[in-house]
Parts: sequence; structure tokens; C-alpha cells
Amino acid sequence: MTECWRLDDARQTLALASTNGRCPQVIYWGAPLPPGEDLCALSDVSTLDVTGGMLDQNPDLSLCPEAARSFPGQPGLIVRDRDGTPFLPKFRLDHVTQSELTLTVTCVDAANQLTYVADFALDADTHVIAMTARLSADRPLHLHWLAAPVLPAPQHSEEMIDFAGRWCGEFQMNRTAWSPGIRYRENRTGRTGHEHFPGLVVPCKGATNTAGEAYAFHYGWSGGHRMIAEELPDGRRQIQFGHAARMETAAATEFRTAPLYAVYSCDGLNGCAVSFQRHVRDRIVSWTETGRPRPVHYNCWEAVYFKHDLPVLKDIATRAAALGAERFVLDDGWFGQRDDDTSSLSDWEVDPRKYPDGLGPLIGFVHAQGMSFGIWFEPEMINPNSNIHRAHPDWALGAEDQILGRQQKALNMALPEVRDFLYQRISALLSAHPIDYIKWDHNRVLPMPDAAQTRGSYALMDRLRADFPHVEIESCASGGGRIDFGILHRTQRVWLSDSNDALERLKMQHNAALFLPSCVTGSHVGPRKCHTSGRILDIEFRAWVAAQRHMGFEMDPRELTDEEADVLRDVTQWWKNNRDWMDTGDILRLDAADPSVIAEQQLARNGGQFVVFVGKSGTSDQIAPRPLRLTRLEPEARYEVSLRNRKAASHLSRGSLALKDGPVTLSGAALMQNGLTLPWSFPESMWVLEGRRL
Repeated sequence: MTECWRLDDARQTLALASTNGRCPQVIYWGAPLPPGEDLCALSDVSTLDVTGGMLDQNPDLSLCPEAARSFPGQPGLIVRDRDGTPFLPKFRLDHVTQSELTLTVTCVDAANQLTYVADFALDADTHVIAMTARLSADRPLHLHWLAAPVLPAPQHSEEMIDFAGRWCGEFQMNRTAWSPGIRYRENRTGRTGHEHFPGLVVPCKGATNTAGEAYAFHYGWSGGHRMIAEELPDGRRQIQFGHAARMETAAATEFRTAPLYAVYSCDGLNGCAVSFQRHVRDRIVSWTETGRPRPVHYNCWEAVYFKHDLPVLKDIATRAAALGAERFVLDDGWFGQRDDDTSSLSDWEVDPRKYPDGLGPLIGFVHAQGMSFGIWFEPEMINPNSNIHRAHPDWALGAEDQILGRQQKALNMALPEVRDFLYQRISALLSAHPIDYIKWDHNRVLPMPDAAQTRGSYALMDRLRADFPHVEIESCASGGGRIDFGILHRTQRVWLSDSNDALERLKMQHNAALFLPSCVTGSHVGPRKCHTSGRILDIEFRAWVAAQRHMGFEMDPRELTDEEADVLRDVTQWWKNNRDWMDTGDILRLDAADPSVIAEQQLARNGGQFVVFVGKSGTSDQIAPRPLRLTRLEPEARYEVSLRNRKAASHLSRGSLALKDGPVTLSGAALMQNGLTLPWSFPESMWVLEGRRL
């Protein structure tokens, strides 16, 4: 006997089936099926044949694949009794509850007194499916591994895309061919990590940024994850995501995964990207003030580092405001005896040597310049050379002789007394001063993975957000080390990378757009000579790359020439004029014929206007630029397109191009099928095209 269920929206159908009372499996996920489709017949025709060298029946690739049913791949659950005895669960379907857009599957293993629950929630607007798995028992058990509901990967795919990285080199794209066996990635650092972003894209054969079918996944958890993409001996493929193995150090009667967010697209990788961007912006992030324009940041870190001097900071604040900054962020170095990175983390009291009258005079001056004020914390960390470590060495997580990272240890966030102490110190500052922003840093990996640490950090953030709802939080972890949908549920911005090198940022931002909207992605104009790469880049390139996302500055404005200041003011004002529609718009990656070109189109939600950023990352193989096709325009509509920065054309661009003379008007069909040919440009430069529907 087969029972079937389905979830539908305008883009997709997700269908499940249970045969003979076993745990259900996904039998279909893709383009919408007709309302009257016979799902049981679909399940029957999807059954694999049996031949020599196989079992007499193929084990189900269920929501929680079970080793007890001779499943030949990685199981969805590994659990042990209190005495270490391993279980081999065998679940039977108990019941299914369903609404129009939700589905809950409950299965029971009566012999072992285990209950497994899989929850699905489909968002009909963003087309994202959020799913979680829960395990409960009648006695405490030790969990090794629990996967979120397991999904099949498409057979008509030749490769998968996941993301690696490092400090100052986040969101590096890896393409791996499907083959028998496992693509296994596990992050055991205790934070989301630069190295293993918890995302996966599976493009079907022939898919590009703008066309074809694709599937994408993201695990919304900040404490380290495991990803399994496995091709079984019989050819079936499975995708598993969950916490990193052995993250639950204590026995418990209930365990729960973080949400696994999944999306199907019929219009290329951009379909996945837009769904995730909208879901983050409209469903996950809780904004401090709805409708408030995103302010232009100024962060003082690369201007002064630890050398805080009030007259210098006031001078810098004056200059930043004149350039267009609307928020001033005081970075590391304002507390304790913090003259370098070797001391004072966790003390969180204003340094009277640097601020003899407290922070009030600086905050008041910043406000007088028309800017709001933000401040840097690293709450989860502690220096051995600090008053708090000397008073409470037992608050530090890990062994006494552990290897330090940036001269610091992590605090044990699972301890209520640690969270209470941090809340008291942080809330005292927020209560005493008009502060509306925290840059929340996390500069070392943990000495061991522990899910309780992440839950403790979440709890502290949640408490502060509840009591100070006007305070926005940026997630920073040596740059992009803690970026995921779990942390974004509690924050409103992420610091994509500590690299302010515009060339490196151009590539990182392009790849991160598969998951992140513009409004949460911080991007700053760095110094003329980048502090992390040593590369010297033109102010126009640096400014336009920052204008692709939530714009800010992070340099010493005293280094700017008058000409550089004029360029920066101009681009900043352009960003302010366009931020409202860009913040709610979609970032679309374009398929450039020239591999040295990294191009994206940001399209307003109503389709009425767009901007195209065409970055040149290197020297082209050919002399003349190749045409660039746009995407998602109305074929019959007419669009006026202008080259915003045409005055920046080099003297080596000698041709008579219409875009260099003024706007051109073309149909959406022409812009998408023929494209536009831009003027010649040097590497490390950016063309900016503005378009509006007539």
C-alpha cells in the first residue's frame, strides 16, 4: 500500500510517498505537476529495477535513511544508548498532518521508543522550503548524527557547486563532478567558518546563471555543519545536512536540527539566488526599523586601529560625514587596556586613558555631524590577560593549555553566569548612551565543537535584541566566518570579508549573491593601498564595488586627494539616491562571454529600473569587449539605458559608441538576446549601466 502527499506553489511540487507504512521518501521535486496527478502511480514508475548483484528490493531513500533496512549509503541518524550501545532504528509511519503549505511527518520506532518528526514549510512567495528533523526518546540518549530531512539530488546533473574560503578570501566556488561515492564536507571549528560555507547548489545539465534547472540548499546554523552529497551504487543521489557530528556532548531526550532551506529553480542559478535573497530579507531578518533607509557606514578600524585619540577621531568623523557617511562605528580598542590584541577582551569597560570623560563626548560629536553611533564588541571571547580571566579562569572554554587564537580563548557561552555577565556589561553601555549599532565580532575558532556554545550565543543575542530592539547587530567573524541564516535571524548585516580589496570583493560579492541580498551585505571603500593585499586600486573602482552592496567607508579620509573625495562623494550620493529600490531589488548574476568580466544586474522588485555593474577583474583575451546580455526584462517593453560613468572612459577607448554619447533605447528582447557592447576598459575597473522602463 502506498500513501502520498504533496506541497505546491506556482514554481514547484514536492511529493512524498510511504510504502507499506515505512518512513516516507521524496519521490518528486521539481516543476509543478497537474493538480490531479496520480502520485501513487508516479511512485510506482519511479521504482528502480533489480538485477544481479543487488538486494531483492532497493531500500528506500527516505527522509531518514535507515541502516537497519540495508540502506547502502550514509544513514540519516546515528544514535547510542546511555551505555554506548548503538541503535539501528527502524521507523514506521505513525501519522501525517498537513495544511496548504506545511507538512509534518511523524514516525515511530516502538522497539527502541524513538519518535522521528520531519517538518516542511513552503513559502509560496519566496519558493523556499524550510525543513527540520526532530528525534525524541523516553530516556536520555547520545546523538552522533541527525540529518535534516533528506532530499534526493537530480539525476540529470553532472556537477555540484559548494563554497570554500579563508580569511580575506571567502566564498570561493568549487565545482565537483558527481561520481559514485561521497562529497563530504564537515566544519568542526564551532562557527560557520570561512572554509565551509553551509550551502550547496546542484545545477542540472546545461544550466547557467540565467537559464536551466537548478537546486540549492542552505543549512541555517552557526556552529559548524556536515554536508553529504552521495551517489549510491544504484545511481540514486542523496543530499544530507545537519550539525557537525558529535556536536551534542550531553545525553538528552530530544534533539533537533537547524532549518535546512531548499529551493528549486527553472531559470538558472538566479532563480535560486533570488529566492534566498528575498527569503533572508523578507522572512529571516527582523529589522530594527521597517522602512528606514540603510545608512552609509564609516568604520574607523583601518584608519586608527588601536590608537584611539579623541581629537583625531573627531577630525575623521567630520570628514566622513562630509563624504556622505551616516553612521560612525567605533571599532576595537576603546575598552580595558586594549592597546593591541593581547589584552582586555571580556572586560568591556571604557578605557579612561583614551576616554577620560567616557564615550559621551565622542558620541555627542558624532551625532552633531548628523551620524548615528555604533560600537565594536567581541562578547564570546576572553584574553588570558584580562581582569575577568584572572577572576574567573573557569569561564574559559577548553583546556588551560589550549592553543590560543589571536591571543584569546572563547568564553563558555553555555554557562548562564557567563551570559548574564556579558549582558550586564553590554546593556550598561547601551543604556547609558544613544548607541544604535553593534559590530559583533568572533575572531577565533573554538577549541572543540559544542552545540551548546552556539545556543548560548544565540540566547545572549536574543536577550539583547528583546531589550534593545532599536540596536542593529552586524555579524563579523574575522570577516565572513559567521554568515548563515541562523545568525541572520538575530542580526541585520554581515561583514562579508576583512578584505577591503575591491578586486577581491568583486568576486566574493558575486558568489555570495547566490544566498545574500544587498541590504545585509556590508561593503566598504578601503584605503588607496589595501591593508590586507597591498594592492593599489583607483578610487572609482573601489567606490563602485562598495556601492554594489550596503555601502560604507573604512579608510583614513585624511589620505584622500580633493579629486578622490569628489569621486567618493559622487558615488555615495548615487547610492543614496538608489538605495531604497536596490535594498528591495534582486541581484542577478549575468553570464559574461568574457571570463575576465564579473557582471551583475540589480533589478527593482517592480521591474521598472535596473543597474548593471560590469567589473573587469583581469585582462581580456580579445581586443574588443564582447556583448553582455541582460536578463529578466519584459521582451516587449522599451528601456532607456545610460552609461552612468561614461566620463571615466580611457583615452584608449577611441571608438564612437552610442553609450559614450548618451542614453540608448532598446526593447527588453534586444537587451536580453543581443546585449550591449561596452567601451574598452582597463582591468580593475567598473562600468555602471542604469536602465529604466519607459
